[in-house]
Amino acid sequence: MISNWVPEIYYEEADDDIGLTSHIPFISPPADEEMPRILFIFESRETGEFEPGQGEEDLPVIQLDLHQYADMAFLKDGLDASTFDKVREALGLQPLTDAAAEGSRITERIRSIVS
Repeated sequence: MISNWVPEIYYEEADDDIGLTSHIPFISPPADEEMPRILFIFESRETGEFEPGQGEEDLPVIQLDLHQYADMAFLKDGLDASTFDKVREALGLQPLTDAAAEGSRITERIRSIVS
């Protein structure tokens, strides 16, 4: 069954220093829906040019470019480790094993400070 649910992207208040998501945008899916595997988002930029509007004022010309953002968890599950690491590297991320090792080192440093 195809759903008509359209995800909405939410943002925490800018002056909230300790927010739930640390200023990372979030989607709150309904209980009967899953997170989308891919998001399509338009980038909207004014070109600096203008065109006549319905009234007397000129309207800015807008250029729309479509971007696609994939859920890394689905890519990790669907790709072999080598291909997944190539995707990560293309996005400017470390290979997964390197990133996991770095994360473990950071966690250990935090634990040693807190203890």
